Amino acid sequence: MAKSYYVKFVVPENLVSPIYESLRVASQTGKVRKGTNEATKAIERGTSKLIVIAEDVEPPEVVAHLPIICEERGAAYVFVPSKQDLGKALGIEVTSAAAAILDSGDAQHIIDEVISTIEKIKDGKSEPEAKSEPEAKSEPEAKSEPEAKSEPEAKSEPEAKSEPEAKSEQ
Repeated sequence: MAKSYYVKFVVPENLVSPIYESLRVASQTGKVRKGTNEATKAIERGTSKLIVIAEDVEPPEVVAHLPIICEERGAAYVFVPSKQDLGKALGIEVTSAAAAILDSGDAQHIIDEVISTIEKIKDGKSEPEAKSEPEAKSEPEAKSEPEAKSEPEAKSEPEAKSEPEAKSEQ
C-alpha cells in the first residue's frame, strides 16, 4: 500500500515499537487524548507532548490537517503504520486515527528519545531539499527565456494597437 499524502516522513521500523510503548505507559501513568478531534484540540491549545498519527486512515482527509497544524504550532508528531495497533496501544477496543500525549507520566524518557530521533529524520529530509536549491539557481536562466520571448511580444503589441484602431473605424 502506498503511503498517504499526509505522511511527511518515514518512521523507521525500530521506532514504531517505542512509540506504541510510550502510548501504553503514558495512558496508564500520564494523560492521553484519543482521536483526531482531541488531538487537534491538544495541538491548538499547546498542551501536547507528542501527536501520534496512523498512516492507514481512510479517508486520509480525516487526519491530513494534523501534520500541518503541528508544523504551524511547533508540536512534535510522528506516524505509525496501523490505526488498529494505535487503538490497542491506547487500551481501547476500536481503532484510533490519532492520539495526543498530554502528560507523559513514566514514559518521558521514551518520548524524549522518539522526538529526538524524529527531529534527526526531519533534518535529514531537509538536506535533499537544500540540494534542490542549485536547481532553483537555474531560474535566472529561465528568466533569460522570457526576455527572448519579450521580443515577439513586442511584435504583438502593434497588433494589439491595431485592434482598437479597427474598433474605432467601425
